[in-house]
Amino acid sequence: MKQIYAVHPEDYTHYNTSAIRENFLLDALFENGKINFVYTHYDRMIVGGAMPVSGELDLPIFDILRSDYFLERREMGIINVGGDGVVTVDGEKFTLSKLDCLYMGKGVQTISFLSADNGKPAVFYILSAPAHAKYPTRLLQKKDAESNTLGSLETSNQRTIYRYIHKNGIQSCQLVMGLTILDKGSVWNTMPAHTHDRRMEAYFYFDVPDNQVVFHYMGLPQETRHIVMQNYQAVVSPPWSIHAGSGTSNYGFIWGMAGENLEYSDMDAIQIKDLR
Repeated sequence: MKQIYAVHPEDYTHYNTSAIRENFLLDALFENGKINFVYTHYDRMIVGGAMPVSGELDLPIFDILRSDYFLERREMGIINVGGDGVVTVDGEKFTLSKLDCLYMGKGVQTISFLSADNGKPAVFYILSAPAHAKYPTRLLQKKDAESNTLGSLETSNQRTIYRYIHKNGIQSCQLVMGLTILDKGSVWNTMPAHTHDRRMEAYFYFDVPDNQVVFHYMGLPQETRHIVMQNYQAVVSPPWSIHAGSGTSNYGFIWGMAGENLEYSDMDAIQIKDLR
C-alpha cells in the first residue's frame, strides 16, 4: 500500500508541477483484476479501487494497518462507477449498480468484490477511515439518495449533488461520502470554492470522456495551483486547501471526507473575487 504524507501549506507554495502530482495525485488506483490502495496521512484516510474482471477479488490484509483484518478499527464506503457488481460482506451479498453506495462499519472481517459481467466490469471506488464506533452495513441506491441541484448553465456549473454517507443518510463514525454530476454544458464544480479546517477531502473524477481532462484547483485561497486530472484519478485535498475543478467537458466526481464531524455544510466559503 503506497503512502503519502501531510504537506505544510507554506512548503506547498514552492512545489512545481511534478511535486504537486507526486504528493496529491492518486493516478493508479484501478488495474484489471487488482485491488489498489493509498494510505494518506490526512486523517488516516485510505483511498482505493477494485476492478474484478475474472472472478472474485478478496480484500487483503495489509501490514501497515497492524490489525488482524482491514476493518478491525476502520469503516469503509464503496461507490460503484462501472458495470453491475457484487460485494460480499461477511458472507452477505450486496448488488451495486452504477452509482450505488455500500457502507461497512468497524468489525466487518471479510469483503470480496465481483463483477456481474466480466465484459462490463464493476469499478469500485473505496474510502476507509478510522472508526471508534460500530455502525451497520447498509446499501443505498442512487435513486434513494438525498439530492439537490445547484448552480446554473449561465455560470457553467449546473450540477446535482447526491449525499450517501452523512449525518442525515447512512450513519458512520466519521466518514462522509457522496457524488456530484455536472449537466451537459457545465464544467465547474464546487465554485465558489471553500475550505474546511476540520476535515480533509478526496475527490475522484469519473465519466471524464476520452481525450478530455479536468483541471483540479487546490492550495491556499490566495496561492492556488492546479493538477490536470484524467478519468478514474483521485486527488487528496488537505484541510487548508480549496478543492474545485473545471473540465474540458462535463463529468462526475465522488467526494469523501474524514475529520471532526459529519456536517456536510461545515465549510468556510471563499469569495470568487478573493481567489488568487
